[in-house]
Amino acid sequence: MLYTLNAQYMNMVRPWHHIANYTRQVTSYPWNPFAHTLMFRSLHAGLELFERVTDYYEEPAWDLDFTEIDEKPVPIDYQIVQARPFCHLLHFRRMKRLDPQPKVLMVAPLSGHYATLLRGTVREFLPDHEVYITDWRNVRDVPVEHGTFTFDDYVEYLMEFMDYLGRDTHVIAVCQPCVPTLVALAVMYMSKDINVPRSVTLMGGPVDVRISPTEVNDYASGKDLEWFEDNVICQVPSGFKGEGQWVYPGFIQLSGFLSMNMDNHVNKHFKLFDDLIIGDKDSAEAHRKFYNEYLAVMDMPADYYLDTIRKVFLEYKLPKGTMEYRGQKIDLGAITDTALMTVEGELDDITGKGQTSTALDLCHKIPQSMRQHYEQPGVGHYGIFNGRRFREEIAPKLKTFIQTYEVKH
Repeated sequence: MLYTLNAQYMNMVRPWHHIANYTRQVTSYPWNPFAHTLMFRSLHAGLELFERVTDYYEEPAWDLDFTEIDEKPVPIDYQIVQARPFCHLLHFRRMKRLDPQPKVLMVAPLSGHYATLLRGTVREFLPDHEVYITDWRNVRDVPVEHGTFTFDDYVEYLMEFMDYLGRDTHVIAVCQPCVPTLVALAVMYMSKDINVPRSVTLMGGPVDVRISPTEVNDYASGKDLEWFEDNVICQVPSGFKGEGQWVYPGFIQLSGFLSMNMDNHVNKHFKLFDDLIIGDKDSAEAHRKFYNEYLAVMDMPADYYLDTIRKVFLEYKLPKGTMEYRGQKIDLGAITDTALMTVEGELDDITGKGQTSTALDLCHKIPQSMRQHYEQPGVGHYGIFNGRRFREEIAPKLKTFIQTYEVKH
């Protein structure tokens, strides 16, 4: 019912959205002698704000059509090399013959936002790495005949992708996938899979949420599983390809994201209004780019979401040593020959300090010389994989770590 009501509301305000857009464009034409007066600039700013709060934010474009190698632009071809119902393995193929370079699998979060949230992460690695990423699908677009998607299915997908890419692969997992990545790695070792990656980097992931709990952790662990089933799980209504799928809807997730820092989001929109009035185009465009990404959310598979709540946030299965994969108990001690790096942000208010680095202790059979931790001063959660600090300080350390365990061809 809630999903249907939201869809009906968005359809109801859609005509007003178009009217606001049309009015803003018409009154902005050069022939309008009042277009640059304070009154009309205020009108245009208000209309744009209305447009933005009544808009659909679909999956953003990657906008990574070129990279720069040896100071020359090189085209990028987006290739889906593995297509599964709930995820595509996407390869950013550089259209230039290059000597072999490290192969990197970036595991994007399946936690509301699209994989394009890691656009800046991918961009930084394109000039000197062969980059692949897990491009998760919006479940409202996955036909119900493909079945459900669970935590174990997630682990299976990761193992299949690592098998496809082969032994000489370096994995970078950002946020939520740190736990299933560790589980997949352990299962591969336990089954003596020869395609275990050379290195794994875990960035800001909830490996043990009992350590330095944050507001996000408190929200997830402060309720029982039945509460989530009753209050945030919906069935996709008619009108979508995934009609009948049970999901944790994107619009509910977004309301949660916004509510955790509502004052900040409101202030940023007031600032956009002021920037539009005074004509600060650069600041206004920066706001648009950020919120076009931030407001684009996808529905998550209900089974996977509930599995994650239970295993990671309620029962702490991985740090307690009780995690299972398809009935088989997971032994992180089986991991012996894959280098492991953890990255945290000093000001991370989503994944608390120490929640990720505890993986180094859990994987105790990896030689100490192959375990490394880095904490970035002065950055929050998103700053560990995007932005200036990531480009200038974190990415070089990740690349050095990868290069240390890269096979020389």
